[in-house]
Amino acid sequence: MDKLQIKGTWNELKGKLKQQYADLTDDDLLYEEGQEDRLIGKLQQKLGKSREEVIDMLRSAG
Repeated sequence: MDKLQIKGTWNELKGKLKQQYADLTDDDLLYEEGQEDRLIGKLQQKLGKSREEVIDMLRSAG
């Protein structure tokens, strides 16, 4: 996933994810620049999805 793509639209994307997955918390969706892998890992654990599924989910939500 493109770092700028996440950075530029993160607040909007975060809102969409929280609507779609009500059990996600702000801590789960904490994005720090350069820490995309950490974010993807947290979402993998919380949602029980593979890395590829999480990346696809982030792309489709954006």
